[in-house]
Amino acid sequence: MSRTAVIVGAGPAGLTAALEMLRHTDVRPIVIEADTQVGGISKTVNCRGNRMDLGGHRFFSKSDWVMNWWQEILPVARPEGVSEAEAAALRISYQNQQRELTGGAAASEERDDVLLIRSRLSRIYYRRRFFDYPLKLNAATLGNLGLFEAARIGASYGASRLTQRSPEVTLEDFLVNRFGDRLYRTFFKSYTEKVWGVPCAEISAEWGAQRIKGLSITRALLHAARSMLPRSADMAQKDVETSLIERFRYPKLGPGQLWEAVAARVVAAGGELRMQCRVVGLIRSDRTVTAVDVVDLATGERSRIACDELVSTMPLAELVTMLEPEAEAVSRIARALPYRDFMTAGLLVKRMKDRVHGPAGAPGGAGGSRLRDNWIYIQEPDVRIGRLQIFNNWSPAMVRDPSTYWLGLEYFCNERDDLWSMPDGAFLEFAARELEQIDLIDRADVLDGTVVRVPKAYPAYFGEYRNVGQVRDWLDAFTNVFPVGRNGMHRYNNQDHSMLAAKAAVDAISSRQRDKRALWAINTEEDYHEQSAPQKRFGT
Repeated sequence: MSRTAVIVGAGPAGLTAALEMLRHTDVRPIVIEADTQVGGISKTVNCRGNRMDLGGHRFFSKSDWVMNWWQEILPVARPEGVSEAEAAALRISYQNQQRELTGGAAASEERDDVLLIRSRLSRIYYRRRFFDYPLKLNAATLGNLGLFEAARIGASYGASRLTQRSPEVTLEDFLVNRFGDRLYRTFFKSYTEKVWGVPCAEISAEWGAQRIKGLSITRALLHAARSMLPRSADMAQKDVETSLIERFRYPKLGPGQLWEAVAARVVAAGGELRMQCRVVGLIRSDRTVTAVDVVDLATGERSRIACDELVSTMPLAELVTMLEPEAEAVSRIARALPYRDFMTAGLLVKRMKDRVHGPAGAPGGAGGSRLRDNWIYIQEPDVRIGRLQIFNNWSPAMVRDPSTYWLGLEYFCNERDDLWSMPDGAFLEFAARELEQIDLIDRADVLDGTVVRVPKAYPAYFGEYRNVGQVRDWLDAFTNVFPVGRNGMHRYNNQDHSMLAAKAAVDAISSRQRDKRALWAINTEEDYHEQSAPQKRFGT
C-alpha cells in the first residue's frame, strides 16, 4: 500500500471508509477512535447482560449497495418456521431485481452472528392512548380522537391542500403543507419541539425533507390501501417511504455487533484501529493536510501520523478549528453550529401496563398481551421523555431475562442543562417517575437501570446552520479532506447515508479526483432540495 489515510472516528462512516479502502484502493487506513467501543451512536451498550441500542437503528436502506454490504458482513437468518431447503429457494426483490434472501447460505436464527427479520411497530402515545404511526383512518384512531376532533383535523387538512405555504422555508411550513395545521399541532409540534428545544418555525424545512421524506396523509392512505392486498416477499420495500417501513433487518445482538465485525475485518485486512485516541491537531501545507497529531487518552502519549488523505467524522467545528481558517467568518459559523444532545435511561422492569389490552404481565406471560412496539413516541406534554424503546422487540437476544422488559427512555437536552447535569441515580429515578406518571409502569417494578449520555448526537437545522454552506465551500477547497458522517457533514444522516458518503469519499480517493459534489449529494434526493429559495435562505 503506497498511501496512508487517517480516518477520524470508528462509526458507520469511518469503518465503511476503512473497509472500502482496503478492498478497492492502495490506501492503508488508520482509524482513530476516542471511545472504548466502535460504532459511534450505532454502538451497542451492554448493561449487565442487557443490551441498549442508542436511538434505534433499523437496518433498512433504499440503496442496494448498502443492503448487500450489510448482508455480506452478517448473513440474514431464515425466518422462523422456514426450513433450510425452503430458505435456499427463498428470494426477495427490490429495484425490480430478484436476489436470494441469505446470499446463498441459509443462516439459522439460533446463531448469534445473523441479521434477524423484524416487524416494525411504532406508535404515538397521546392523551394516555396509543395512536398508530403513521396515523391511520380507522375506528381506533377515530375513537381515540372523537368524531368532532377528527372532523376538525380533516377540514384543516383539506384547507392545507388548497392553500399551500410557498416557499417551504421552515419545518412548520413543511409539516402544515403535508398534514394540515390541526394535525400538525396535535401530533407533531409538541414532540418536535421537545426534540430540538426550539419552535418549529425556527427550524429549516430541510430537516423535514431529510427525515420525514415524502410522507403525507395522501401517501399514508395509499399505503394503507396497498397493505390490504396480499403481501409479497419484498423485504427491501423500495417503493415505501422510510416512515412507513413495516419490516427491517436487525443484528441479533444489536447494531454494534455489525460494526464490531467490520472493525475486525479492517484489522485482519491490514488496517489499523487505535482506540481511546483523539485527534488534537492537523498539520497542513496550504490546502493539503500532511499529518495528524493524536493523543492516547489512556497514557497521555502524543504522536504524529503522516497522511495522504484525511476522512473526518469529527464535528465540523472541531475540524475547522484545527485547520485554522484564514477567514474569520468560516471559523465563527463553524463554532456556532447548533447540536442537540441525547440521554438514554435504561430501565429493567418486571412488567408494563398495556394501555390498549389492559394490564400486561411479563413479556409473553399470562398476565396480558405484551406491548409489541419497537418504540413509542411520547407526545404527552406533561413529561420530558421524548421516545420509549422496548428492546425486547428489537431482538429477544437484547434482554438477558426474557420474563422482564428492558426499556430505553430517550431524552433530548443540551450539555450542562438540568437533565444533562443530573446525577445518574437521580436521573434514573426521574425517568422512572415519568413513565409511572403517564401510566406505563409502576415505579415499584423497576429492577435495574443505567444512564448513557451522547453529546452532539443530532446536528441541528437552525441558527448558524443557515450559513453552513460557507463552511462546506471552504472545506471543499482542501484537496485531501473528506468530511463524512452525521457530525462530519453536520447533516442528520441515517447510518446508510453515512455509509454512502464514506463510499463516495473512497471513490474520489481511488480515482484521485477531488470533486466533493457526489459526497454532498447524499441524502438530498427530495424535491425540496430542487427549490432555490429555501436553499439560498438556509445556505444549503
